[in-house]
Amino acid sequence: MTTEATLPSTSASPTARQVWTRARGVALALVLLLAAAVAIALIRSDARHGNLDPRSADPSGSRAVAELLADRGVSTRVVTTLDEARAAAGPDTTLLVALPDQLTHRQQGRLHSATTDSGGRTVLVAPGSWSVERLAPGVVADPATSLDSALAPDCDLPAARRAGTADTGGIRYTATRPGADECYPSERLATLVRVPEAAGDGDTVVLGAPDILHNDRLDEQGNASLALQLLGSRPHLVWYLPSLSDTTAADTDDERGFFDLLPSGWLWGTLQLFVAAALAALWRARRLGPLVPEKLPVAIRASETVEGRARLYRKANARDRAAAALRSTTRTRLAPLVGVPVAQAHAPEALLPALSAHLHSHGDGQGLQTLLYGPPPGDDAALISLADQLDALEREVRRP
Repeated sequence: MTTEATLPSTSASPTARQVWTRARGVALALVLLLAAAVAIALIRSDARHGNLDPRSADPSGSRAVAELLADRGVSTRVVTTLDEARAAAGPDTTLLVALPDQLTHRQQGRLHSATTDSGGRTVLVAPGSWSVERLAPGVVADPATSLDSALAPDCDLPAARRAGTADTGGIRYTATRPGADECYPSERLATLVRVPEAAGDGDTVVLGAPDILHNDRLDEQGNASLALQLLGSRPHLVWYLPSLSDTTAADTDDERGFFDLLPSGWLWGTLQLFVAAALAALWRARRLGPLVPEKLPVAIRASETVEGRARLYRKANARDRAAAALRSTTRTRLAPLVGVPVAQAHAPEALLPALSAHLHSHGDGQGLQTLLYGPPPGDDAALISLADQLDALEREVRRP
């Protein structure tokens, strides 16, 4: 009998088809997630397109108020850089800052320096605590916003009294500078504040909500009247929309960090989720105890166990593990038959000489070493051939 096995070189790397079969579920989930993210981004982009842009006719745009101002002889010019906004400040100009919270602290300081004592009017649309104290010193934003949208003026400001009720409900403010007009209060805090300049006829108007400037809200309440009076007091209106094209955005010394951009509610929510996860982990950990052996409710045949493990090996293409298991079991059974202790069954220097002596001229040492200790098979056919050769070797050793 010749027990030499000629086994091809092996590679345990899966084929492209097998990789695709395993990864297609994850790939499909990622595609669906990406598609959902793109759809949500498109929907939100459409919803916010042209927000507070006097050139936009979208519901959140401000083209309607710009056209009404044009009918009254007020020109509207859109600027997107801080340098243009600063250069436009003057006694015959109203400068509207649409998104003051997007400016860095340095930008806010430069803009305030340009508008102070300019004699013109500066209108800040819904500035939060990040920007209002720098652009309008003496005005402080309250953390709690107004619950009501439509509010009565309840102040002596002529523009507010003529407009009447308007949709100014939003961020609420407290003014500490003397001579400031506090209008449209919500729970005793104003949602519109006018702060006069220390010298000259200029002033700064802080508006708690942008609703009176939106196309879809302009015809409600006294929104149109209030918007036209606030923006039409000078012959020129400069509409500042901060954007990425603003070259002064390169000032990074005081840019807002990632956590500054997150609302406080997100931070508190994340902390609560972390605490909940920690409590859940502790709760589950208390239920884990030492391992307890249990008897199976039914008897499982050894052949079923072998077949189940073989299927797992085949599904994972683990021919190397299967071959190692076959060879290890064969060596363990052969060792007592040739007088080698089981503890030395896996040592070639102990098992191979005894096995060669037992087989006499039926085999050679090199063939036995390849069969019992050789490389793993390269395909399923080679694995089956290896199993057959191991069975034949064991039958030969057991033969009287």
